[in-house]
Amino acid sequence: MTATEPVTTVEAPQREPHLLRERQFRHYWSAQTISLVGDQVSLLALPLLAALVLHASPAQMGYLTAAGLIPNLIFSLHAGVWVDRRPYRRHIMIAADLGRFLLVATIPVLYAFGDLRLWYLYAVAFAVGTLSIFFEVANTTLFVSLVPREGYVRASSLLNGSRAMSFVVGPSAAGWLVQLLTAPVALLVDAVSYLCSGLLLSRIRPVEPPPETERTGQLSAGLRYLFRTATLRSMLLAMATVNFFNYMFWALVILYATVDLDISPGVLGVVLGAASFGALLGSVITGRLARGLGIGRAYVLGVVVFTAPLLLVPLADGPMPLVLGMLFAAEFTSGLGVMVLDITSGAIQAAVIPNEMRARVAGANRTVNYGIRPIGALAGGAAGTLLGVRPTLWVAAAGALLGLLFLVRSPVLSMRDLPDAAPAGG
Repeated sequence: MTATEPVTTVEAPQREPHLLRERQFRHYWSAQTISLVGDQVSLLALPLLAALVLHASPAQMGYLTAAGLIPNLIFSLHAGVWVDRRPYRRHIMIAADLGRFLLVATIPVLYAFGDLRLWYLYAVAFAVGTLSIFFEVANTTLFVSLVPREGYVRASSLLNGSRAMSFVVGPSAAGWLVQLLTAPVALLVDAVSYLCSGLLLSRIRPVEPPPETERTGQLSAGLRYLFRTATLRSMLLAMATVNFFNYMFWALVILYATVDLDISPGVLGVVLGAASFGALLGSVITGRLARGLGIGRAYVLGVVVFTAPLLLVPLADGPMPLVLGMLFAAEFTSGLGVMVLDITSGAIQAAVIPNEMRARVAGANRTVNYGIRPIGALAGGAAGTLLGVRPTLWVAAAGALLGLLFLVRSPVLSMRDLPDAAPAGG
């Protein structure tokens, strides 16, 4: 991709490539789909294991969330540079999948022998988070190796549609697996999903861009590119703000639902699964929104619809049916918003970032955007201890809306079509 390529519009559905008819993309999409389902199981099962089996405190719940996210601060920049210099990024993704399979599988084994401790969950979360960095950084290059430019929105919709389906299956399955078979057993689903993903990725042979050979100034190159490119800078700062407060929120919401609201794990899984139905709707309508509003305004709309409904969670009170209805509404609407946000964001970034910078920019993006998440989780745990869980949820849900301030005067609002790639020099 070069800066001289013409501006590409968001194609109408009949002009988009039939990606699922292509064997290599189909294997790639299937690997992502299976892994996403496993991730959703783990996302609920791991904190439930900490809260219900190991009796973690609010602060400890914050530590657990932070443990999986802190690697983004430590390793993301180095991972981006390292991956850009490797000729076969797919091999990195397969190795990361196999490593995550082995790590997660140890949790039910230790539980079976009665030797599972909270510190070990922190260690596994940290190690899995580290491997996930290398997987996702390499994935940015594999995506454009398999998908033509005119198919970015369609491919992003398919992948995020799978993510939406994982929201349907994952939380509900996790809730009932935890209730019927215990949380450690539920984590086996996540472990097996990593193994399946690695096997599917081993069956594709994409032509990947050549590795980067420049050796000087590479560690900071991704950050410099992000902050010199106005579109990416405004999106990054907006999402860093959203993620800080969102992870304050998620560090405590499961504890709040199970302890303060007395919702059982099975019912909680069903309620959290409501996000999936909103996400499915979002994956269907995002292409139309992008064509009707412009892809930039669709992105901004996604930010609003993702964050604002979470105010219903600390507001929930009264009879249990009313509480569950408010939580369901919050999850459904927020799920719709995050899907619109992710699809449009993925397409914009795929168009703007040149091939030779992809892994380094992805690493820099994770350093800021993901690196802020453990800080938010730790802040949530600390605030939950000092202020109480519900007041902290109010602060977190309201604070996430502040991310919109970075988009008000940004180029994103006026962006109707996918832009040209910005020059690597910034």
